[in-house]
Amino acid sequence: MAPRRAKNPGKTSRYYQSAKGRKSYEKQKKKQKKINSTAAKRKYRKILSRRRRKLGIMGKGGKDVSHKGNRLTLEIPKKNRARGGAKRK
Repeated sequence: MAPRRAKNPGKTSRYYQSAKGRKSYEKQKKKQKKINSTAAKRKYRKILSRRRRKLGIMGKGGKDVSHKGNRLTLEIPKKNRARGGAKRK
């Protein structure tokens, strides 16, 4: 099950949901599909999935398991996915 949508979406999310940002959203999905299919990303997701199974929260939505300070921790999805955003630009 996918995590619930944030009640207060960020600027990028609001832009993608607007009529003006539809084309950009499609472009982003295409790019993410290519990135997420790499061996490194699959391995990364495998590690996080293993931890979610161990914690008994796999497939139940809720918090993300994320790498924070060289360890795995539970974190709100919006904060986890926003981290490093400024550095990626």
